[in-house]
Amino acid sequence: MKAIRVHTPGPEENLILEEVATPEPGPGQALVKLAASGVNFIDIYFRTGLYPAPEKPFGLGMEAAGTVVAVGPDTTHVKVGDRVAYAMQRGSYAEYAVVPSWMLVPVPDALDLPVAAALMLQGMTVHYLTHGTFLLAAGQTCLIHAAAGGVGLILTQVAKSLGAKVIATTSTPAKAELVKLAGADHVIGYDNFAAEVRQIVKEGVHVVYDSVGEATFQGSLNSLRPRGMMVTFGNASGPVPAIEPLLLSQKGSLFLTRPRLGDYCLNREEVLERATTVFGWKLNDHLPVFSTRTYPLAQAGQAQRDLASRTTSGKLLLHIA
Repeated sequence: MKAIRVHTPGPEENLILEEVATPEPGPGQALVKLAASGVNFIDIYFRTGLYPAPEKPFGLGMEAAGTVVAVGPDTTHVKVGDRVAYAMQRGSYAEYAVVPSWMLVPVPDALDLPVAAALMLQGMTVHYLTHGTFLLAAGQTCLIHAAAGGVGLILTQVAKSLGAKVIATTSTPAKAELVKLAGADHVIGYDNFAAEVRQIVKEGVHVVYDSVGEATFQGSLNSLRPRGMMVTFGNASGPVPAIEPLLLSQKGSLFLTRPRLGDYCLNREEVLERATTVFGWKLNDHLPVFSTRTYPLAQAGQAQRDLASRTTSGKLLLHIA
């Protein structure tokens, strides 16, 4: 099979399309013929070495959708022929992947496999951000950074469906128009955004959802009301530097958390709950603004380059089959 592999962490040119042996499923595993793989910032973090991979060479890609073509011994969750999707298992930049069966979610017949792939990691991230990390509710105000991105567009629409007020940041007028279509109440730029937030809501927001990282962290803290929550869940501009806990007290007894999807999907029950809810959002037309951009597997490097440039909107996918 063909697969993207990295022999040495580094730039996009280090993504090499190679012919490798098709893996075989072991106990409790399934072999999935992939139709599409999501492209995410976590793939870049592994490629650059920010997140070290234990093996060399190593594969990339943390989510995909496809069809089960073989199962290993003692595999009970899926069978050959099932249409499935998954996240949090590295190696989806490939034609086939072996995945623990407990992680595989059935894809409804009404949902195309590429759409399912596009929803898994970012959709479940939105679910835990709004239904786990901070229980977003009607009457609350949130600040969403990178609102035109894959997570941001879904998060904006879900926040509005929950009755929250959304202040969104974007980097271009075109992205701003897209986020307005998604329902954001206020769309602002990144320059001096904390001051703009305070003009919109004097007391500050209840929660900040920040996937940008270093460049926005201090301004995000300055946008919160007393006892507000800072949710930093990405490093698009670089990791957030260390801070003194006393700073949180000085800014109003703030809460700070750095969650990750894996800790909110610890077992099959949690994975199924989040993924099936996300699929329902799409099937029930709760995500009317949903865009994807597709690249062939051989252009994985270009897809990562475009994602890192922050000039794209919506979800980036690799078309595999």
